[in-house]
Amino acid sequence: MEYTRRELARLALTALPAAHLLRTSVSAFQAKPNSTVNGVTIGMNVPYNFGGRNMPVAEIIRNCVQLGISGVELRTQPVETFLGAPEHLVPTGRSGGGGRAATPPTPEQQAAQKVNAEELRKWRLSVPMDKVRSLRKMFDDAGVLVEIVKVDGIFAMPDEVVDYEFTLAKNLGARAISTEIAVPDTKRLGQFADKHKMMVGYHGHGTTTAADFETAFSYARHNGANLDIGHFIAGQNASPVPFIKQHHGRITHIHVKDRKFNNGANVPFGQGDTPIKDVLQLIRDNKWNIQATIEFEYPVPEGSDRMTEIRKTIDYCRAALA
Repeated sequence: MEYTRRELARLALTALPAAHLLRTSVSAFQAKPNSTVNGVTIGMNVPYNFGGRNMPVAEIIRNCVQLGISGVELRTQPVETFLGAPEHLVPTGRSGGGGRAATPPTPEQQAAQKVNAEELRKWRLSVPMDKVRSLRKMFDDAGVLVEIVKVDGIFAMPDEVVDYEFTLAKNLGARAISTEIAVPDTKRLGQFADKHKMMVGYHGHGTTTAADFETAFSYARHNGANLDIGHFIAGQNASPVPFIKQHHGRITHIHVKDRKFNNGANVPFGQGDTPIKDVLQLIRDNKWNIQATIEFEYPVPEGSDRMTEIRKTIDYCRAALA
């Protein structure tokens, strides 16, 4: 579900009235959501699960409430759009965050990116944190806890902007930030994590090994893992259970998806090789503070829709934790 810039701008202007209506509807007609089952919170990667990296905050909250989700990993794009960032400056990709390679920009594009980066830096350093706390209140009032804040491109940010990202996450009520992993860069970012006494959960893909995470752990006390158990199965062809047992204290949250061995596809929960039930029950039985964050990536079957399929993944996790 992608939005055009014009639509995002219009929706941003109406965010506060929409938030008021949202609070009214939740309090008047619907109980607050509760997705914690036997001590384990089933969370959502938002707005990614709903089809993109940006979406009006009121719509994110409404979807979470409809799904009964009370904990999220929230990306910064909708946060900064809500806070009034110029729409052409809100980054939507993974550049600087260890993601997949993209086509190199032209010299003209590089020059424009430099100008935009400086404008965005100045804007970020001017953000009033009381407005961030008002956004947190919208989530809190709806019963949706922002536990993790996902920051794209953080490795390329100057020091003062990295500090801003940690401060932003704290004012949203988060206990950790997350970002894609680029092992050499985790040494610098880990220094900020230790300074702010806030965990960073690095998200790995199929090529990320246990040793990669362990190297990041060695750099800083607050360097952690956002372990994607589907990617781990597909890329490492091994159960993530031993890694979780050994490093549970470093795991901020897991990404729950089902994939096949040998770089196999994403499939509906229960149809792949990922030991979802074993992992969830391991967290439950040991009472570890690890959010089980659903990352919805399998293709929506013909005749169904995204929200219906997301509900199926939630039901699967609830049954595993019951």
